[in-house]
Amino acid sequence: MRKTLIKGNDAVVRGALLGGATHFFGYPITPASEIAHGAADLFTRSGRTFLQAESETSAVNMIYGAASSGARVMTASSGPGVALMLEGLSYMAGAELPAVIVDVQRAGPGLGNIWPEQSDYNMCCKGGGHGAFHNIVLAPSSGQEMTDFAYRAFDMADAYRMTVIILADAYIGQMMEPVGFPETVRHGARKRWAVYGDESSRRNLISSIVMSQTGMSEHNLALQEKYKRVARDLTDWEEIDTEDADFLLVAFGITARVASTAVRQLREEGLRVGLFRPKTLYPFPGERIRELSGRVKAVGVAELNDGMMADDVELAGKGASPVHRYNWFGGMVPTADELASRVKEDLRG
Repeated sequence: MRKTLIKGNDAVVRGALLGGATHFFGYPITPASEIAHGAADLFTRSGRTFLQAESETSAVNMIYGAASSGARVMTASSGPGVALMLEGLSYMAGAELPAVIVDVQRAGPGLGNIWPEQSDYNMCCKGGGHGAFHNIVLAPSSGQEMTDFAYRAFDMADAYRMTVIILADAYIGQMMEPVGFPETVRHGARKRWAVYGDESSRRNLISSIVMSQTGMSEHNLALQEKYKRVARDLTDWEEIDTEDADFLLVAFGITARVASTAVRQLREEGLRVGLFRPKTLYPFPGERIRELSGRVKAVGVAELNDGMMADDVELAGKGASPVHRYNWFGGMVPTADELASRVKEDLRG
């Protein structure tokens, strides 16, 4: 496959178009702005629809409307913008509308700065709005995965009638790497539940309100069953040197890139360290982490927040091994040497 040197933010636009995206509604925000810029160019040149909304709140409601009519819709933003979309995400979950959202995380809270963090983890993985719902959350660690995940995301969204969030970070979005692109363009099929303004879809109704306790309960129970299917079907991860590991590192996104180099360095020093990288943050690969936790002496979770994923790792491990937390904030990303040094300290301890 011929490869192109390209930013992650640009790669995700191309992956989305090849994956069948038809509409982009959004509002630019650093460090995700290139996605809106690229969509404005490539969506219109491809005969698709691009519209810059006046705000992120408007954009998510445009997504709701277009998804209701069967379109394959997406947007992109960063933490402050996604936070403004949470009401819309809850409504979309209630109405079971498929969509794709790219979150290129920046430091917070508040406006913070434009450097990378991974502190949108809880916002995106623990619902993202009111009510008992989930979004599918994918965690790319390269420009290639920005393309690949966007290419697959619309099929996932349609199959389960859910929002798919591609949870990247400023480094993954801004870093230039060689990326190969699929040769086949995917297209969405007509959706039997959507409203097309014709006779066959006349009786279809898109809504998230159910005016009875029994009906609302039944709807929520059906959603929970769907989330169980998602967990069975979509949970994905990568393992490096876990077969004989005494110490397991867990990381996602840019931190996993650093961790993979740290693992290689530690292995060269004779230390049996392995890496577990979740590709899906929801559904979370807790069962596999539980298995590995029972085989190693300790687990270390490296992330650019206060230990949000570490909480899930501890729950999954059920106390089988102690969990060490390696955390950075404010756009600070550790070097492989820094992370390896932290691991060696805990191994000595």
